[in-house]
Amino acid sequence: MEVKEVDKNIEIPEEVMAEAVELCRGAEVLPDGAKGLARKIMQAKQAGRPLVAKLGVDPTSTDLHLGHAVVFRKLRRFQDFGHQVILIIGGFTAQIGDPTGRNATRPPLDEKQVQANAQTYLNQMGLILDLNKTKVVNNNDWLAPLTMKEVIKLAASVTANQLLAKEAFGERLDKQQPVAFHELFYPLLQAYDSVAIQADIELGGTDQRFNILQGRELQPKYGQEPQMAMLLPLLEGTDGVKKMSKSYNNYVGLKEDPQEMFGKCMRIPDELILKYFELTTTLAGHEVDKIEAEHLKEGGNPKDAKLKLAKQVVLQYHGAEAAEQALKEWQQVHSQGQLPDEMPVFKIEEEQALFRVLALAGLVSSNAEGKRLIQEGGVKLNGETVKDPNLVVSLQGADTSVVQVGRRKFVKVVAQ
Repeated sequence: MEVKEVDKNIEIPEEVMAEAVELCRGAEVLPDGAKGLARKIMQAKQAGRPLVAKLGVDPTSTDLHLGHAVVFRKLRRFQDFGHQVILIIGGFTAQIGDPTGRNATRPPLDEKQVQANAQTYLNQMGLILDLNKTKVVNNNDWLAPLTMKEVIKLAASVTANQLLAKEAFGERLDKQQPVAFHELFYPLLQAYDSVAIQADIELGGTDQRFNILQGRELQPKYGQEPQMAMLLPLLEGTDGVKKMSKSYNNYVGLKEDPQEMFGKCMRIPDELILKYFELTTTLAGHEVDKIEAEHLKEGGNPKDAKLKLAKQVVLQYHGAEAAEQALKEWQQVHSQGQLPDEMPVFKIEEEQALFRVLALAGLVSSNAEGKRLIQEGGVKLNGETVKDPNLVVSLQGADTSVVQVGRRKFVKVVAQ
């Protein structure tokens, strides 16, 4: 069955074009960018239905960070404009594993792991998406029942040459690393998800280009118009170099406390401030443009923009009161040289070497790290930099001492 693309001559009202432009900010949209999306929106309106925006997630871990949240924030913009967001939990595909960017076959997850991780994902996504307006489905419902005949029909829709053109596969073959046969099915199964829900547009990171375009290729073979692709850039971490990841310790976790979240946002390089506003906040495009004009153009102060960014991020995940408190505490510690109003308390029963206090109080991960930080001048005791890791902390009665690691970590040490 031949399926035509959306009519390119369709009349687009000014307000729909403005909506499409806003939705496309910061993203690569295929084909035809904002004009293509505007035509899709008009087609859905004429059919008397909402636009269907799809995101598939394989819940392979439990903790999400701002890098993960980029695509969720874009989905929230679709919700704000009244479109239908469908979140596909990869109950089936997570047991295969997307080989994108991997140099080895991903270990499969069992169904129990997938279900547990999926619930954790949803709890964190609820900080961003309106889950009451989000249709959550599981691709195990339509992929598991496929018969062998249907699987062969699906496989016949693409050539092995096309699948092996996927960058992740090509790199492994060049290095003579194994590519398991079942991995070749992953892009096809993700594409079949688009057929199952009749998606109008699929969102994902730029590393999902191949898989999302497979959906465009497959839908016409099942009598559907091809979906559009919205590709969001991968967010660099606080180091400004590598992709945000817990593995690189350059992440800002969605569940981190307000002060830690605020402090990490203040660490990003100035050249990433605008990108973070675009990709991690709920601010509308004209608000981001205003911040750029006021603080990031010649004569502006990037630090003021970064303070607005950190406060906005904390506000989104912890509320206005927590955002104000995080700003106040950061200014006390960094601008005015004061101690924070509140800090954890660590009790010691007997005198301890400073490096051991750091480890026992959880300020560092090991005694060795504590010694190294002290020797590098990264630790203060009662406001004074200490260079001797064996310095003894000894308290009596109501005595207290304040230990500071770096700029943001404080602990009040008291006698047991």
